[in-house]
Amino acid sequence: ALVRMAQDFSMRSPLINGHGNFGSVDNDPPAAMRYTECRLQAIATNALLRDIESETVDFVDNFDGSQQEPTVLPARIPQLLLNGSSGIAVGMATNIPPHNLGELVDGLVGVIHNPEITDKELRRYIPGPDFPTGAQILGTSGIKDAYTSGRGSITMRGVAEIETIGQRGRPDKEAIIITELPYQTNKASLIEKIAELVNDKRIDGISDIRDESDRNGMRIVIELKRDAYPKVVLNNLYKQTPLQSNFGANMLALVGNEPQLLTIKQFLNVFLDFRIETITRRTQYQLRKAEERDHLLQGLLIALDSLDAVIAVIRGAADTTTARGQLVTEFSLSEAQADAILQMQLRRLTALEAQKIQAEHEELQVRIADLRDILARRSRILEIIETEAQQLKQSFATPRRTQIQQVEGELDDTDLIANEKAVILLTEQGYIKRMPVDEFRAQARATRGKAAARIKDDDEVEHFFTCCDHDSILFFSDRGVVYSLRAYQIPAASRTARGVPIVQMLPIPHEEKITSIVPVSEFTDDEYLVMLTHKGYIKKTALDAFSKIRANGLIAISLGEGDQLRWVLRARQEDSIIIGSRHGMAIHFKCDNDQLRPLGRATRGVKAMKLKGDDELIGMDILSGQIIASLAATEDSEEETEDLSDSEMVETAAQGPWVLIVTMGGYGKRVPVSQFRLQNRAGMGVRSTKFRLPKDQLAALQVVNEGDELMIVTSRGIIIRQAVDAISPQSRMATGVRVQKLDDEDAIAAVALVPISDQEQEIEEPEIEEPQTEEQEIAKQEQSVDSEK
Repeated sequence: ALVRMAQDFSMRSPLINGHGNFGSVDNDPPAAMRYTECRLQAIATNALLRDIESETVDFVDNFDGSQQEPTVLPARIPQLLLNGSSGIAVGMATNIPPHNLGELVDGLVGVIHNPEITDKELRRYIPGPDFPTGAQILGTSGIKDAYTSGRGSITMRGVAEIETIGQRGRPDKEAIIITELPYQTNKASLIEKIAELVNDKRIDGISDIRDESDRNGMRIVIELKRDAYPKVVLNNLYKQTPLQSNFGANMLALVGNEPQLLTIKQFLNVFLDFRIETITRRTQYQLRKAEERDHLLQGLLIALDSLDAVIAVIRGAADTTTARGQLVTEFSLSEAQADAILQMQLRRLTALEAQKIQAEHEELQVRIADLRDILARRSRILEIIETEAQQLKQSFATPRRTQIQQVEGELDDTDLIANEKAVILLTEQGYIKRMPVDEFRAQARATRGKAAARIKDDDEVEHFFTCCDHDSILFFSDRGVVYSLRAYQIPAASRTARGVPIVQMLPIPHEEKITSIVPVSEFTDDEYLVMLTHKGYIKKTALDAFSKIRANGLIAISLGEGDQLRWVLRARQEDSIIIGSRHGMAIHFKCDNDQLRPLGRATRGVKAMKLKGDDELIGMDILSGQIIASLAATEDSEEETEDLSDSEMVETAAQGPWVLIVTMGGYGKRVPVSQFRLQNRAGMGVRSTKFRLPKDQLAALQVVNEGDELMIVTSRGIIIRQAVDAISPQSRMATGVRVQKLDDEDAIAAVALVPISDQEQEIEEPEIEEPQTEEQEIAKQEQSVDSEK
């Protein structure tokens, strides 16, 4: 007990000043008592022991009856809250956290001034515990529970920062520096726990751990691997080690020898009652002593007024007893006064000493009147309590060490997983996998690309998109049902791996098929999901209607007989929609309420586009509101525009954005958005491209901007990543340039944009060739055919 009272990492305000080894935060044992010395701290003397001789508390016999000891100390501050307490007894336990001295005094003064103070108002003075090791408290809900009900779980978190440390002769590395630990956390055990987790591969990204703590403070250095994500590693340390732990507050205390569970206000009220009793007993003691002294002085003053007669009585008496009796009889004195006269020294008979006695008598009269006023008025006692507490605050209060953060301490999976960019691929037979985007470097246009999956002969890539690992992925089936997964829940795999069956992750019936996938970073109330069916019905529904999807799915759209949900995209009210068909037709109309009013989930929608013959829809994309603001709406027309001149093409292409047209035969181009005029919904649209190959068809229609990168996947699982700028800007009636070299019986299946990132890695593949004219492209193909022959 003595050792703990000297430990500054155990007590918020240590009561003992220890000299020697009194243990450490590493749980090192203290030295034997023959090697250590100690004395009381000033706060112990002034706050706990002052007035103990003034009969302020009761004394009882010690264990052997040889001495007397106080039942409690006359504390001027609530020591139980200041340094806390923890213990287990028979049928009860207590765990009270330590607090800041200055805040406790402020809270006590608040209770004195306003006895009806609410718990919320009191927490303005005492916001929460203040642990001696500092660290952080996450959230205030646990504090509120502990202060209002007596029980609560307070989440503590160590203080850690991510720094870049230099290494001689080697590149700099990032490291996690821990400078403060949660209360009662063993530093050596924490380091051992981290090392154990690293060895068991339960935490990745740590290369070295060392303890650089010294007398200047704590410093635990955790060096990270070069490919590690510091924030993710730190969150894993919070989750799996005592670097983040809970303090289970159980505010149980003995009140009148009876255990009671107290709120913070009840603690202060009980302490205030104790202080009132202590001040009262001290004042009564001081009043009694003052009255006794004044009584003696009154006797001395009587003797000084009749000095010759008193001297004569004393000289004429035979002994002390006779003299005492005669003084009591002749001068109406008490025996105590008579004894004081008999014990008075001759030097006090001088005139100066007589004046001092008279002055002391007058001071005591004032003092007695003041003490009686204190006992008569409760307000005077409260003033004394406040004054004495404020004096202790001024002398011993220190700034708060534990910072209270307004965030809660619960860590979900997104805190433990890096939010990396990823490519997600789903095949026709339902195999899904996730791959890092960085596995696919940007390549030159018209190269073959890299294999993205090992595809079986009877399987093809059907859905392919990019997202971030923390995104929510909405899977829409052909039956109009939507399912949801987090991106990181999809197993990561290599480029050549087949993936896992999606039925193992989603409760999709055998007869259902995923036809559209939408990644969502945040469900906002100003965005919509635009849905397009196989038969051309379109509708928009608020995005936040899909924020909470049951495990077994949710109805997204009502479908007619034989119809299927095919495409789903995100859009805003001011955006516009462009839809393309297999035969190369495209229609462009606004997404506002005039053209497409918002509908609920269980609705069918309206007609989107007229189709000729065996034509069918192949996809749609969304254009932002800034783009369509510059486009004038015109009446529906089937007239085709003439090809732009070269000067007009350059001027238009420089403005951007463009509609990217990619055919199944591997040809593509960028067409200025301005060439797709706004029309009314349900029209036939305009021609978007001229096919170079007789049996070629449109594979993808996508809105792109300058600097974008796209990834193109074939039905055989070959992926190429290339810059959009490498594809020539051309008019609607041009045939485009080759964007990917295809194997026999292979075809373009899908196109997806790579998410924009400020930390995009540099292109390491061959430089992208300059765009070529249509004549140059045809000549190059003829030369390639001659070479093969």
